[in-house]
Amino acid sequence: MPARLIPFAAAGLVTAIAVTVVLLLRASTNRVVQYHRDATNRAPAAYVGRQACAECHAREDRLWTGSHHDLAMQPASPETVLGDFGDVSFTHRGVTSTFSQRDGEFYVRTDGPDGTLTDYRVTHTFGVTPLQQYLVEFPGGRRQSLPLCWDTRDAAEGGGRWFHLYPDEAIGHGDELHWTGPNQNWNFMCAECHSTDLQRGYDLQTDAYDTTWSEIDVSCEACHGPASKHVAWAAAPETTAGVEHLGLTAGLRDIDGGGWVMDMATGNAKRTVPRRSRAQIETCARCHARRLQIHDDVVPGRPLLDTHIPALLTERLYHADGQILDEVYVYGSFLQSKMYREGVTCSDCHEPHDLTLRAEGNALCAQCHLPDRYDTPKHHFHAPGGPGASCVECHMPSRTYMVVDPRRDHSMRVPRPDLTVALGTPNACNGCHADRSARWAADIVNDRYGSRPPHFGKVLHAARRGEGGSLAGLIADTDQPAIVRATALSLLEASVGPGWLAAVESALADSDPLVRVAALDSLGVIAGPDDRLRLAVPLLDDPIRAVRTRAARVLAPVAANVTDPDIRPLLDHALAEYAATELTNAERPTSHVNLGNFHGEQLRFSEAETSYRTALRLDPDHVPARVNLADLYRVQGRDDLGEPLLRRAIEAAPEQAPAHHALGLLLARQGRTAEAVDALRRAAGLDPGNLRFGYVYAVALHSAGRPTQAITELESVHTRHPADREVLAALAMFNRDAGHIDAAIRFAERLVAVAPDDATAAQLLAQLRALRR
Repeated sequence: MPARLIPFAAAGLVTAIAVTVVLLLRASTNRVVQYHRDATNRAPAAYVGRQACAECHAREDRLWTGSHHDLAMQPASPETVLGDFGDVSFTHRGVTSTFSQRDGEFYVRTDGPDGTLTDYRVTHTFGVTPLQQYLVEFPGGRRQSLPLCWDTRDAAEGGGRWFHLYPDEAIGHGDELHWTGPNQNWNFMCAECHSTDLQRGYDLQTDAYDTTWSEIDVSCEACHGPASKHVAWAAAPETTAGVEHLGLTAGLRDIDGGGWVMDMATGNAKRTVPRRSRAQIETCARCHARRLQIHDDVVPGRPLLDTHIPALLTERLYHADGQILDEVYVYGSFLQSKMYREGVTCSDCHEPHDLTLRAEGNALCAQCHLPDRYDTPKHHFHAPGGPGASCVECHMPSRTYMVVDPRRDHSMRVPRPDLTVALGTPNACNGCHADRSARWAADIVNDRYGSRPPHFGKVLHAARRGEGGSLAGLIADTDQPAIVRATALSLLEASVGPGWLAAVESALADSDPLVRVAALDSLGVIAGPDDRLRLAVPLLDDPIRAVRTRAARVLAPVAANVTDPDIRPLLDHALAEYAATELTNAERPTSHVNLGNFHGEQLRFSEAETSYRTALRLDPDHVPARVNLADLYRVQGRDDLGEPLLRRAIEAAPEQAPAHHALGLLLARQGRTAEAVDALRRAAGLDPGNLRFGYVYAVALHSAGRPTQAITELESVHTRHPADREVLAALAMFNRDAGHIDAAIRFAERLVAVAPDDATAAQLLAQLRALRR
């Protein structure tokens, strides 16, 4: 979760708790407390190891042996190391690394944390195909992942070579992506998903790890959960009759008695009864999703959002239409698919123990899609056997990550070249027909299949550009995937559009916890204190940890106003639980920045300062920690302490726009106008896509008596964010003050069109029209 720069001005506002909220919580408090008590008092099962499972499950054990899960992590040995360590060298961007063996151990000589070439012993292998990575142990229990990987593919495919994970970049020892830094740390970044019963064992006081596991690889209990109770059931089933899931913590089998039958009318299979459980998908999602971990007590079978929060379809990770962009690991894509909505689960396509596909080629899809209807030129209009006749090439195009690892988009979408024309997103048709235009492909698809239906991508694309007028409709459309509606909620901005608060209120009652989490985050952006209390307090009793802790986070600025004896204990529990979610990732400075913001909003300034100082102890040059600590000093009237913090941040990371922006605001408060404008200019130039930086710089120019330059800057911001109300209002007023009445009227008319219910906008337009008369 990125650190947020949250103003403290909203903290401590006095407001009354709605009586309806009190009644809601009084009705549910006892149930919620009992829920937590029962969860705490359940005797936990213990991990027993693969051999205990293999005694009864020989077939599954045989399939698993040698699988990617089995080989996910191994001690380095002549049997496990696949790379060439025969005194060979590899040069990347001026750094020559050498791979060698001594006394049966494997060494890499490469650049260390200070850039000096040093010999490092490889302790473990990581993965097996199409590449193998290697781990090096450092002081403090840290293991770091080398960026130098062995391509395990056949030579005919280009394999059998060393390569660098960042082939086009020079990653020096001061870079945040250098292999010795925290972003390449195995304990935090990788370990959970490559071993069984992983305990990270991080100690904040010593900044060191004591990481352990019950099995080094992804073994049986990584998916099925600790099996001691299952072993007890197997030994004496007559005394444990009726035990849930046969004693396993994770019930991954179908429990609804349903199956798939072909509907000959549509050519698509249907479930005989709806699937009742998401346990299998959510168990796989723990590792096959881009996600944030929020709790260490990870037990398979529990809801995913009890311990992890999946990433939404953000601009950095996904294209506007939901196609994969960055490395996102399947789950977020699959949630978008019709297959997920109809009840398809991972093991319908993948054998869960050896991870192979259930069938090869189009036969896999033919399990549920009648070949006579779909595996025919009448459907795909391509010659049989070619790439155009391949289901996955059209509906699951791949993107290559880690240089050599192609991964398929699991949203299983219909190719939409029309969206390429409209939004610039990729499409499978032009993936093959690269010599033809997207318009050509769109016309072909339209001729053969008819016009394309509306797509959520257009709404998300518009919202990313600041045109969020259609978001409320998308949020309310329950036919859309939950991750899409959650993403729409995340795009709501402070300039609230018509119906937005009502859409958020409805989303808070959604059946999907991902939507509820996103709705709470939006509530923290668009709602005032009264609405926060009215809408967030009831979710303090949510059974999903991510939801109730986000409710606490939203309520933090007004927590002091909650005095009802039936509600206060629940709020205190959720506030403490939220703090614990941040400390789950205590080795990351960002977590302590988030805690500093959390404490600051509750006017607990001493604790806020301690949190920011902890972040700086972990990383002295962490820009968000310095910026937010400086802002804390602003609130306390101690700007004299803030300026050195910001100047040190700029010295350490001159390319970081937030530090320049914060310094500009500080200088403006001190009346140092010329210096302030210069700092704000730097911020806007370093991050031209940031609306706030550009807007504030333009306002500063106007205040400094440079109206023409202010208008020019603001017009540039408007081009990138054409529907932002503050920008439109400022453009109308700046042009009015400069005597450009016609231009002012044009911007005011645009403002009224964007905000038809805004009386202030209508009044501004009327005043401007009167001036023209």
